[in-house]
Amino acid sequence: MDFFPTTVIDIGGAFGPRVPDDMTVEVALSLMAGARVDHLVLCDGDDQSTGLVTLARLAGVAGGPAYTDRIRLRDVLTGAPV
Repeated sequence: MDFFPTTVIDIGGAFGPRVPDDMTVEVALSLMAGARVDHLVLCDGDDQSTGLVTLARLAGVAGGPAYTDRIRLRDVLTGAPV
């Protein structure tokens, strides 16, 4: 299964790597560091874009007191308690 497609999409003018929304924050931060990007475009199981998440947002979540390595990007996007 390819978790790192090379295509990019446009969400309101923002381009970026597409990743599944069930990816963990920890893996996403690692990917962003390696790819040297400041945001990711999230996709659901049907490969439909569900939103965009920024490095700043993920860093804030990862630095929070409730952070665990099980938090998924979709949880960050929906504002679920993390």
